[in-house]
Formats: sequence, C-alpha cells, structure tokens
Amino acid sequence: MDEAGNFDVGIAGSITMIILTLAITALLINFYRRYKRLSDRKDK
Repeated sequence: MDEAGNFDVGIAGSITMIILTLAITALLINFYRRYKRLSDRKDK
C-alpha cells in the first residue's frame, strides 16, 4: 500500500518532460522577444 503514490515513469516519461520543458522555454523566449519589440516601438 505504501507504494501506491510512487511509480516509475520510465524513459517515455523522461523524454516527454524534456520535450515539454523545451517547448515552454521556446514559447517564453518568443513572447519575451515580442514584448521587447513592442516595448522598443513604444519608446520611439
């Protein structure tokens, strides 16, 4: 019963988490670049 909350995700879960982390990082960088471009346009 004490093993109910502990499970091994294996290699598929690890690869999925790596892909999700990279996708979120890419989206954050993209939104930051867009925000910076709009901010620079406002300053001119």
